[in-house]
Amino acid sequence: MYDIVIIGAGPAGLSAAIYARRAGKTVLLLEESAYGGQIVNTPEIENYPGIKNISGFEFATNLYQQATGFGAEFKFEKALEIENLDDKKVVKTAKGEYEAKAVIIATGAKNRKLGLNKEDSLVGRGVSYCATCDGMFFKGKDVAVNGGGNTAIEDAGFLSNYCNKVYVIHRRDQFRADESDVEKIRNKDNVEFVLNSTVEELVADDSLSAIIVKDKNTGETREIPVSGLFVAIGQQPDNKNFENIVELENGYVKGLEDCKTNVDGIYVAGDCRTKTVRQLTTAASDGAVAALAACEKIDK
Repeated sequence: MYDIVIIGAGPAGLSAAIYARRAGKTVLLLEESAYGGQIVNTPEIENYPGIKNISGFEFATNLYQQATGFGAEFKFEKALEIENLDDKKVVKTAKGEYEAKAVIIATGAKNRKLGLNKEDSLVGRGVSYCATCDGMFFKGKDVAVNGGGNTAIEDAGFLSNYCNKVYVIHRRDQFRADESDVEKIRNKDNVEFVLNSTVEELVADDSLSAIIVKDKNTGETREIPVSGLFVAIGQQPDNKNFENIVELENGYVKGLEDCKTNVDGIYVAGDCRTKTVRQLTTAASDGAVAALAACEKIDK
C-alpha cells in the first residue's frame, strides 16, 4: 500500500512526487514511456521563474533526480485502470496492481495529428512531431513547420539553425506564440511565413517530398517541396482509460484550481486537466497543489 500513486512523470507528476515525499508520504510514479513529458523536446526554457535559461531535457532530468532523490519510487508502466474501493484506490497496469490511499492523474497530453492520408506511414520518413529529436536529420534541407503556438515557433527557430529553408504554415494571420519568440525568427533569411493556410496533402513515394498547402482566403493551392514536415498543432489528453471513474470534459479530467476530481481521493494535475493556461509553471503548480491536497486527506 502506497500513500500516493502518481500516474505520469512529466513536470506535474514529478512536482507532485517532490511535495508528497517532503511531506513524508510513500510515493509510486507510473510512467508509460519516459520521464519529463513534452518539455524534454523544448531546446530552451526561458520563462520559468528563477531559471534564466535551461534545456527542457536538463530541466526534466533535474526534476526526476530531485523526486527520486527524495525517495519516490519509479516504474515504467502504463496505468490502464483505476478502481475506487471504500478504503483504497487500486491502479492497474499490464504488470500488476498498486494500492494507494490517494491517486494523482498527471498524464499530460500527446501531440495532435493532422489526420492526413499517409501521415502515419510517413512518420520517420519525413513527418515528425519533435523538431529537437529529428531536426538534425534534415540539416541543409528544406522543411516546414505546421502550427502557430509556442512549440511551432520554437521548432522553427531551432530548425532555422540547421536547415536550408523553413516554412511556417499557420491557419491564421496571427500567431498564438509569444510575440518575442515570433520576432526572433520573423526576419531570418531562411524562414518564410505561410499564413492563412493549411496543409491539405502530403506528397511522397518512399519519403516526403512536398506538401500541398491551401490558402484559406483564396482557395488556391500551392505545392512546397520539403523533405520534412514538423507538426506542432497542439496536444490532446490521454485519459480514456479513466473515463469510467472520473468526469472528463473534451477528454480532459475535470478539475478546478484545487486539482480535485469528482471522486474523493483522486486528483488531477497538469496539462491533462481542464484549464485555460497550460504552461510549465502551471504544471508544476498543479503538482504541488494536488500533492498537498492528497496529503491533507491522508492525514485526516
